[in-house]
Amino acid sequence: MAKARSVPVRRAAAEQAVHVVQPDAPWAWLGAGWRDLWAVPQVSLAYGLLFAVVSGVLTWSLFHLDLQYMLMPMAAGFMLVGPMLAVGLYETSRRLSRDEAIGLGRALFVKTRSPAQLAFLGALLMLMLLAWIRIAQLTYALFFGLYDFPGFEQSIQMVFFTPEGLGMLAVGSAAGGVIAVGVFAVAAFAVPMLMVRDMDAVSAMIASVAAVRANLWPMLVWGWLIVVMSAVGIVTLYVGLIVTFPLLGHATWHAYRHVIDGVEPNSE
Repeated sequence: MAKARSVPVRRAAAEQAVHVVQPDAPWAWLGAGWRDLWAVPQVSLAYGLLFAVVSGVLTWSLFHLDLQYMLMPMAAGFMLVGPMLAVGLYETSRRLSRDEAIGLGRALFVKTRSPAQLAFLGALLMLMLLAWIRIAQLTYALFFGLYDFPGFEQSIQMVFFTPEGLGMLAVGSAAGGVIAVGVFAVAAFAVPMLMVRDMDAVSAMIASVAAVRANLWPMLVWGWLIVVMSAVGIVTLYVGLIVTFPLLGHATWHAYRHVIDGVEPNSE
């Protein structure tokens, strides 16, 4: 893989370099993430298992409270807040590269360099998730009026085999896609950046957007991989998330190191 070249991007009062990587870089990030996962499986898989269990409990709660209609929007919105939920995996990969002590406790309780700014970014991502859920509700009302949600099983027929359902799917996907692309660009590198650097959230988000713009094709591939692997984790009743979530988390750290710091995935 050719070495990345750097492009300067203004950040606060300093100058930050964003590195342009090769189109096949996402596969190298996944490979590095896979190595990290199996270097400390007791931490990575436990992290993934915990996330899968929480997802299962949340899903059960939605059915128990007769809120099944929230399931699909929340499953899609998972990718909006995913970068925040994987901070412990970034920290594990960082510690692996430095031969520092590693444990599940250290992954779950990470000491970040910019905790207040990271919390601000997390709150912003949660607001985007709530906005996406609200848009999903309004889109349903636009096509089906005030009719009650028919139930999860009947909704499959309603969404995929009626004109109203297909219209709702098209409009909802377009609206969700716009939000997802914006959030992805803002958070892709901002979250790990705030974890390890003392800086403000706005500067981190600007640097993240600039990095995504400078690496448009690799980031499109990376976004596609995230969607596919997250979908696999969800449709397997969250069992797949035990592996796919930590894999994506570790790989995201290597993506950050490659694009922001210019460190090749195979050199750590």
